[in-house]
Amino acid sequence: MISIQQMQYIIALSEELHFQRASERCFVSQPTLSMQIKKAEELLGKPIFDRTFNPVCLTVFGSEVVEIIRGVLIENDRLKVLKSSYQDNYKEEIRLGVIPTVAAYLIPKMFSRWRTTMGEVKIAIEELTTEVLLDKLAKNEIDIAIFAGPHASINFKTTDLFVEEILIYCPSHKKKQITIGELQQFHPWLLSKGNCLRTQMIQFCQLNDSQKEGKWNYQGGNLKLLMEMVDNEGGYTLIPENLPISAKRKKSVIQVKSSFGPPAREIIAVFPSRSMKLKALNMLSLDVQKQFNSVSKQKKFDVLAWK
Repeated sequence: MISIQQMQYIIALSEELHFQRASERCFVSQPTLSMQIKKAEELLGKPIFDRTFNPVCLTVFGSEVVEIIRGVLIENDRLKVLKSSYQDNYKEEIRLGVIPTVAAYLIPKMFSRWRTTMGEVKIAIEELTTEVLLDKLAKNEIDIAIFAGPHASINFKTTDLFVEEILIYCPSHKKKQITIGELQQFHPWLLSKGNCLRTQMIQFCQLNDSQKEGKWNYQGGNLKLLMEMVDNEGGYTLIPENLPISAKRKKSVIQVKSSFGPPAREIIAVFPSRSMKLKALNMLSLDVQKQFNSVSKQKKFDVLAWK
């Protein structure tokens, strides 16, 4: 059977699709990586990569092999965690990924609390878009992802954390509510591509192609920067109800009037169902639920999909 090292080389090449980059990632020479992958293919009896293409690509057989290898490497990591957990100096680490529009308010509120409730668990946090989070989960590069649902997978556990209303920030509109029709008279300020709140805004606000492109773009998920653009240039943007803002700006936050109920998004936590860190992951999720899932806010919402 092929070795763990050969499996790691195969995964690196399947993701980089370039021998030099894959070898640099694995800290070995290109001939070494190439030779070990060739030996693995000989052991398996079929080519994993088609080298006639530039860049190199997976064969049909190779695609199936990579999926199996990912599972094997995850189980190998579980063994490492189990071994470490029986050592006196062991300190569990949770690699947490969060979408920017949730991280903006969740991390400041939860970080100090986690230091108390999570005991000796170390939490490393990354701010990433939903697609990147899902990719990193599949590659076992993060332990848990928090983003806007829905999402379902047989290999991952999904926990509903809370539902939050999506509000409109529009200083030019002086009423407490606004309809979709009334929004059409204002310029929309959107987050960059890859942010799920951008997709939800395009769909719910019924934006046309010219409105999607807009007259100004930037790369990021900074909601407060968008609010500044609204302050300076007019128009509107969408903000989640949990985003902390100044008392002055709160006067310009209005609800959407809709027969389907106000727009909202469901925030979920997703993590591997067979993780060795399940106890800590469940504890972290439950802690977020307690802080944000207020029963007093139970009402009819129009929950928007993230894509």
